[in-house]
Amino acid sequence: MTPARPPENWAENRNENREEYRDEAPSTTLPVTYTRSLAADNPQTQAEGSGSALPDSALPESALGVSGEVFRPVLDRFERFLRYEKHRSEETIRSYISDLEGFFGYMARRGVRHLDSIDASLIREWLGSLHLRQAARSTVARRGSTLRTFFTWAQEEELVHSNPTRGMRTPKRENHLPPVLSREQMNQLLTTLQERRAQDPRDARLLRLEAVVEVLYASGMRISELTGLDLQSVDRANKTVRVLGKGNKERVVPLGTPALKALNRWVSYGRPQWIPEGSQGVTALFIGPRGGRANARQIREDLTRLLRTVENTQASGAHVLRHSAATHLVDGGADIRSVQELLGHSSLATTQIYTHVSMKRLAETYARAHPRA
Repeated sequence: MTPARPPENWAENRNENREEYRDEAPSTTLPVTYTRSLAADNPQTQAEGSGSALPDSALPESALGVSGEVFRPVLDRFERFLRYEKHRSEETIRSYISDLEGFFGYMARRGVRHLDSIDASLIREWLGSLHLRQAARSTVARRGSTLRTFFTWAQEEELVHSNPTRGMRTPKRENHLPPVLSREQMNQLLTTLQERRAQDPRDARLLRLEAVVEVLYASGMRISELTGLDLQSVDRANKTVRVLGKGNKERVVPLGTPALKALNRWVSYGRPQWIPEGSQGVTALFIGPRGGRANARQIREDLTRLLRTVENTQASGAHVLRHSAATHLVDGGADIRSVQELLGHSSLATTQIYTHVSMKRLAETYARAHPRA
């Protein structure tokens, strides 16, 4: 197969019609369990390009199950509410539906067939079962929040007479400090990528991985935001990238020269290898081997394997690069509100955790400012 040529002026042409491409993925209008079953039955689809990732700490009970299909119509209705009325991102919608599939699958196995049969004791029982399965407190807290959102909506839609989650308390999220790489570890990671590229300068997967690492570290964006980028999202002239974040909020963040160079290598030499001959209109910046929009789960796995090469760290996944970018900015004296804007946090309190992570900066400030240091 003759590789496609890189797009001309790829960063300068703006096309407001953002088409969604998923590597061999079914339409997102299909039920979630059906799309998962397709991926499970097809190793190729599962390996790259399903366009979705399981939520954190996914547990074996997360499938709705045959008996739970009685709840499928209301789940589909709630999904439409999230997508078309609340305008939630696809990542958020998948998380909500996955949580609810687990809950309703459990209810069905307990013999529950109607929404109005669900009371607070059954909800507490399900949340307790998650504790017994050693789910993280953050997972239990998130799933409790999902149920509150769902039953509040269900009551407003008159699908239930009362809201069983009203007044119910769920565990508070633990304020764990996020894992970060030191500057030295980050340099080690980037050096590893450069050495691998020197051995095989045209390896498409390696070129994609290097571009992904450089962009995530330069911008601090989320993996879901990265896989949503299109070619025209990048403005090379101004060294910026336009990001569509949570709640469909758009922001523009800077990109450094190393990130832009890595993107140029990917777009010029790697990406064309994966575009099928004769394909037209593939707008995604990061694609998979079959030419569809890159699979976030596969990129996470590639990053996790790469992070294993870094000494003295247990960090894994894409978020460690986001955490590291934010921490290094705070270390360097960046204003916390500027970091908030870069990361796309709606609350400053979320960003302030990086002031706690940055112990080196705190110690240096103390040494300079305190008379008895």
